[in-house]
Parts: sequence; structure tokens; C-alpha cells
Amino acid sequence: MTVLGVSNLGKSYRQYASEFNRFGRWFNLPVKPTAEYWVLQNVTFDVRRGESLGIVGKNGAGKSTLLKMITGVLQPTEGSIHVNGKIAAILELGMGFSPDLTARANVLQSLGLMGYGHDEITGILSEIEAFAEIGEYFDEPMRTYSSGMQVRVAFSVATAFRPDILIVDEALSVGDAYFQHKSFDRIREFKNQGTSLLIVSHDAGSIQAICDKVILLQDGGLLMEGAPETVIDYYNASLAEHQNQTLRQIDCGEQKVQTISGTGEATIEKVELLDEDGQLIEVAAVGHKVTLAVHVKTHFDIEKLVLGFSIKNHLGQAIFGTNTYHTKQIQYDVKSGTELLFNVQLPANFGEGSYSLQLALVSTDTHLVNNYEWRDLAYVFKIANLAKDYFIGMSWLDSIIEIKSK
Repeated sequence: MTVLGVSNLGKSYRQYASEFNRFGRWFNLPVKPTAEYWVLQNVTFDVRRGESLGIVGKNGAGKSTLLKMITGVLQPTEGSIHVNGKIAAILELGMGFSPDLTARANVLQSLGLMGYGHDEITGILSEIEAFAEIGEYFDEPMRTYSSGMQVRVAFSVATAFRPDILIVDEALSVGDAYFQHKSFDRIREFKNQGTSLLIVSHDAGSIQAICDKVILLQDGGLLMEGAPETVIDYYNASLAEHQNQTLRQIDCGEQKVQTISGTGEATIEKVELLDEDGQLIEVAAVGHKVTLAVHVKTHFDIEKLVLGFSIKNHLGQAIFGTNTYHTKQIQYDVKSGTELLFNVQLPANFGEGSYSLQLALVSTDTHLVNNYEWRDLAYVFKIANLAKDYFIGMSWLDSIIEIKSK
């Protein structure tokens, strides 16, 4: 069942020659604006019950505007929004709270405006106070709160009752690590119970961990919609689009899409996985030493060349990565036509499963300066547990358990 349907949604801000003309527009008089700026246009998507949607894009792409229209804070200029259920949202920090009121008073006021009755609110108030964990500050004016304390109260209010749709816009990023973990546990619990989620975040790991699909907004429009890893990879590659680079995606089958971008001044020619004896393998044993052999060729003279790599799990989450900028192994003044072999040696201390290798040829510690080639899904390999005791998780840790009688 669809709980949220957005169709051809658009929002523009208009300027008029006078306030009289603006007033006339309210009564549908034929008054034309002197200028019109579209923040968002032609956005269409839907969210089903229990589905999680991630929204990504550069600053100014229209993410917050979209969420404000969905929650009714802003009215769209064109298009329609159909909501089937109750929405709870955490948008801008402190939105809807009075700084002169205590958290307790703000909770009563906010939940009342959300349509809950007095008995419902008083019955849940102690649970909200306990979840926020701000102690005696719960009865102090909110103007005395830090941003993290405001987030604690806002999230506690928004999730006091399980909504049909929960919207979170970057607010949790200012909270402390403990409360972030606590909040995402509640978000996952709601999702398992059937709540649909809309999450805006610059944290790709959070998006890929919790979302079923992702949309990419760019220049006020919907550029892409698809699987989290595919959209996030494309978004990361597009961040360097100011360079004279190409960006393409290749369907690898099994719902995997490889993203390749860059200027082509250096390219990845071949990637191999080798065992301790230097033999080619496709499956590595947990804990065994392996070598990732990356063959690179330059096609132009390059002042500085850096290899970066990241190992990602089957969900596209990075579990380890570094580059030769941080390891102080930058290659200087590399001539055109040079062939280099980068051997990355590491223990395969990973859990059983499928993993992929993300590679980047750049000039510094980021691809935003010079992106010669960025390649996702550059190599896919498997890890099997052939000799270790049973364990769970993404990492093998050689742990020792001591038991002593007291």
C-alpha cells in the first residue's frame, strides 16, 4: 500500500512589481511576476508502507524544501502530495519549539498541535522524558539547551507515538554518538512495525544501512531513483563534475551497477586478488593474508598520483579504506605511458559473504581536486570461513575469552 505519493511537485518563489500586484494574484487576477525562481520542479515518486526512502543531493538541491511541502510547512506551487496516514517529522533544529518554554511545556504544546488528546499526552509524557535523558533540564527553558539537547527532545516528541511516516532531515547529525545509536534503534524498530521512513543525510553509511531506495535531487529536479548503492555511487562521482570528466554506469547483472567516472589521465587496467603464495583466487579464507593487485596506466604526464581503495560489504557500506596520500606513498611526476602495480596487502579479517572493491586514482586525499578515475565495483570477491570458530558480524577479531573463578 502506498502511504505517500508525490506527483509533478514544484515550488517557486515569485517577485512582483508591487505588493498590490501580489495581493491581486491571491484572487487569480492576471498579474505576472517580474521574476520567478524555481527551487523544485517535476518531482515524482511514491513510498510504500514500511519502505525507507533516502534523499540525497548537494546543498541547495531542494531536499529540505521537498520535506517541508510533504509535512505541510510549505505549499507547493504545482503538483500534488497524497498522504495516507499520520506523519511525524524532525526538520530544522528547534522548529516548532518555543525557546521560552520548558521541554515539558513544548511537548504538551507540540503533541496537542499534532492532534493528540490530553489523556494520550499525559500518559506518554514520562516515557518522552525518559527517552530524552536530559535530566532536570526537562523543566528548564529550551533557550538554555545545547543543540544536542534540542535534538533529544525533538526526536523523543516525534517518535512518542509510532507514525505511519517518519521524516528525519539531518537533525540527528548534531546529536552525540550515544543518542544517534539510540535513535536509529528506534527508527529500525518502527520500520519493522510498518512505519515508512524518509531520511535526508550526508552520511552515506546511514542511508545505505536503513534505506530500501534512494532519490538524488540535483538543481531542483529528480535526477535519479534506484537502489541505495547505485544512487550513492553516482552521487559521489558527480561531486567532481566541475572537472572535464565522463561519468557512466554499467549494468553488471544481479541488480548491481558499476559507476565509473574521471578525466582518464590515468586508468585502472586490471584488478586481481592473490593469496599468500601469489596465486589468483576468487574466494579468500577468513583471517588469511591476501593481496589486492591493482594495475594502473597513465595516459598523460601527472604531477601527483594517489591510489585510494575501499572495501565494501554487500550493502555497499565501506568497512575499510585508505589511500597512498595518507600512507605517504604519493607518486610524483609520473610520465605518460607509465605502468604501475599497487600491491595492497592485508589480512582478510572479514565475516563470511560477498565484498566489492572501490578504487580511485586522484591527486590528493579526495577525488574533488583531480579525479583521474573513480571506479565502484572494480572487483568482487567472497570471504569464506574455512578454519575459524563460528562468529557473526562483518569483522573477524581474534578474541581470547578468559574465565576465572572468584
